[in-house]
Parts: sequence; structure tokens; C-alpha cells
Amino acid sequence: MTYTADAVLERRRIRRKLTFWRAVTLLLVAAMILFAALYINGSKSSRNAPHIAKISITGTIYNNEELLKRLKDVAESDMVKGVILDISSPGGTTTGGEVIYDAVRKIADKKPVVSQVGTLAASAGYMIAIASDHVIAHKTSMIGSIGVLFQYPDISALLDKVGVKFETIKSSPLKAEPNFFSPASEEAKAMIDNTVKDTYDWFVGLVKERRPMITADKLPALTNGSVYTGRQALQHKLIDAIGDEETSVAWLETKGIDKELPVIEWKAESSSYNDLLSSAAMKLLLRNMGLSDQAGALFDEQIGQRIFLDGMLSVWHGSNGEKPQ
Repeated sequence: MTYTADAVLERRRIRRKLTFWRAVTLLLVAAMILFAALYINGSKSSRNAPHIAKISITGTIYNNEELLKRLKDVAESDMVKGVILDISSPGGTTTGGEVIYDAVRKIADKKPVVSQVGTLAASAGYMIAIASDHVIAHKTSMIGSIGVLFQYPDISALLDKVGVKFETIKSSPLKAEPNFFSPASEEAKAMIDNTVKDTYDWFVGLVKERRPMITADKLPALTNGSVYTGRQALQHKLIDAIGDEETSVAWLETKGIDKELPVIEWKAESSSYNDLLSSAAMKLLLRNMGLSDQAGALFDEQIGQRIFLDGMLSVWHGSNGEKPQ
């Protein structure tokens, strides 16, 4: 195949353009990575001066090791003079709520802690909120849903329809009960009921301990799983005030914390933003190295994380069984 002089020149021109844009892309990727690194290092360096630490606790509550480490670091930092917990959660696992509650109480033993509720602090979310010394919410925040549940599917009817029989040999009648493959026996239901009631009594005990202003005659009605707006919660003494971050800082001032101190958010070491940034940067680099987009598929698994909730739950379900986002 022969090429004319014009065709050869055109090919060279296209190659120069491709080389130029590849160089520009690589520079942009490098700039993005540098910006992310400077942002993270800047956030950490700002923690080296006296400040008020803000920690966001959002979404489903579970035994989050990264969050627990952040709470521990805040408790041990001499530069943190006060703490604001920014909570917006429908709840999650009861054990997850318990371990975070305990971590917050360890902070409160050393420095004042205030919770400010965003959209929602229900079930385990409310459990964590009352671990602080003061609870603030918006007028339209949703508060409460104090209670515990245990859920399990029963697919035995479906198995019958498709002609599948599931056989089990076990050491005792209550071993691995209830299970997916057969209706729960009355003994199994009683066993689970006892564990739910025991965990519920423990949860109510926390509310009684942390909200002593709620009288004994009012407590049963407030711990029956109902949710309340911020205004109603204030009336029922489930929270202490209506307000926002400014209100939180004002309360910390009553505890001897200088209101002029900066509020610095202690973010997760590896945020979703940084994960996405790293993934996008890697894909761009792979493309410029001449590799296909499929080469970056290995990194996609690191972006989306599923949370599987096992065991007892303290979580609020919206209408039609849908969890609030």
C-alpha cells in the first residue's frame, strides 16, 4: 500500500495531536492526584491546632472500624477541645450502635460532646445521639423509633412450588433456628422473642440513663417504636434543643470551649470521593498506556460496597418497608 506525501504529512500531524492530548491528560491526572493529596494532608495538618472536631455519622449503622478509629483518635487528641456529632441515620445493627455509643461515651469522659441531628436519628442512630451530653435537632428532623427487631425470610412455600425439599440434620431442635427453608417452630419464635426483649430492655435502659428528665410514666409510650419530629421530640424531652451547628457551638461555649475555635471535620481516611478519583485516574492512565477500558474493571469492585446487616437490628423502616435514604 502506497501513501502520497500529503497522506504521510496528515498521519504525522494526527500523531502529534494524539501525543499532545495524551500528555495533557497525564498532566491533568497528575494534578488531580496532587490536589487530592494536598487536600488530605491539609485536613490532617489543620488538626494540629486547637479546634472543635466534627464527625459525620450517616447512613446505615454497623460495626464500622474506620469510624471507631476516628472516634478513638478524637478522644486522644489534645488539640480537640470539643466534639460535634453530625448524625443522619435510620439506624442499623444494634451491636453497631452499641460499639459506637461506647466510643462516644469514652470521648465524653474527656471533653464535651454534642449531637446535631440532620434528617433523621432513629433506632441505633438515636442510640448514638444520646451518647453525647446534649442533643440538638431541626424542627422537622425525625427522632426516635426506639426498639429492636429480628427479621428472617421463609422461602418454604416457594420451595414447595418448585418441588425442592430441604433436609437438615442437627444436634438439637433450636440449632440454626429460624432458617430460610421451613416455617419457624413456636419454640424458635419464643427463643428469638426472648433475645429481642432482652436487647430492647437494654436499649430502653440506655434511654432511661441518658435522658433522666423523661419520667417513668412517660417512658413506655416514647419507647414503643414511634418516631417524632424535632419539635415533638423536644416536647417529649427526647432532645435538648432545636437548632443547627451554630447552636452546637453555642452549647460548647457553655462548657468552657472558645466559640472562636474553628470547626474541623474529621473525615474518613479513604472517602468515596477519593476512591472514585483514584479509580478514574487509574483508568485514564491505562487508556494512555494503550490498554482497553476493561483493564480498569478490576478496580470497580473497590468502589461500591454492600453492607449486610446480620443479627439484631435497630433500624427505622419507612412506608412500604422501604428504608429512608
